[in-house]
Amino acid sequence: MSRKDVIEETEKARTDTAADTGTDEKAKEKADAEAEAEALRRRKRSALQGALIFLMLSAAVIIMAISTQIPVLQIYGIYMRPTLDAGDIVVCIHTSKFEPGDLIAFRLDNKILVRRVIAMGGDEVTVDEDGVVTVNGKELEEPYVEKKALGQCNISFPYTVPGGRVFVLGDSREKAADSRNSAVGCIDTGEAEGKVVFRLWPALGIGPM
Repeated sequence: MSRKDVIEETEKARTDTAADTGTDEKAKEKADAEAEAEALRRRKRSALQGALIFLMLSAAVIIMAISTQIPVLQIYGIYMRPTLDAGDIVVCIHTSKFEPGDLIAFRLDNKILVRRVIAMGGDEVTVDEDGVVTVNGKELEEPYVEKKALGQCNISFPYTVPGGRVFVLGDSREKAADSRNSAVGCIDTGEAEGKVVFRLWPALGIGPM
């Protein structure tokens, strides 16, 4: 084979290799595009399924609420932050039995408020200047409170909760009106609207309370 033939064969091989490389790159680009499109379709299906589940759950709860007269409440104000915020929609059950930590709904001046049960009838409660809450001599652990504060307090401590009532506080301690103030006082469990047990809205917060 002459030198010319060798050169021509070499150039042809280079051309063929470049063509193969270009073909491989195009195939890879096509595969990547198809994979991305499939991932997008999966995300859309997942979002649609989530929306359908939410709608079905909401419809079921609403039907249950209508048929069994379970109160569905919308939260107004920021007094239960960070647990609940303005605009949240929650479901209650009618009951007069509460435990510390429960969320109780009750009427005050023709409004329905939601607060957290801190102490039961007969318990001795103290809230110090720094907002630290003590019940029967034991300091409460309150992971649901972002910032402790004495707040709107006009009662003296230690305070003994009357029988048949509960001492309640808002999770937003600086701003909430609650049992620290005589305008609210302790809540008669027999007159409560019920216990908050489930959040319907917002979608990201759906679940039991």
